[in-house]
Amino acid sequence: MTAARHKRKAFFRGHSAERLASFALMLKGFRILARRYRTRLGEIDLIARRGDLVLIVEVKARTTLEAAMDAVNHTSMRRIEAAADLWLARQPDRALLSLRFDLVAVLPWRWPRHVPAAFTSFR
Repeated sequence: MTAARHKRKAFFRGHSAERLASFALMLKGFRILARRYRTRLGEIDLIARRGDLVLIVEVKARTTLEAAMDAVNHTSMRRIEAAADLWLARQPDRALLSLRFDLVAVLPWRWPRHVPAAFTSFR
């Protein structure tokens, strides 16, 4: 398989994993505010909200939950947090919001696993 084909396949796998993760969160009562929110500092896969709770969600498609959790390293946590700070700064009701960093692991032939508070802010 060529490198370009492999990259394209991974891109579509990521998109489908994010769609499945957003559907699972919507069934839990969350409203999806943004998908693939990009800033110059980083990217957030999903931003979801239920009441005053805002989830900053990293979606990982892996074969096991452990592999998905290991895939979120210190550097990616910093980038996600920086992007979340920029998003939060643009919200008019930011003083009322509670922010939480979650992980949704999309595993083969299973329902997505939602891991609340998968990592914490370094602020």
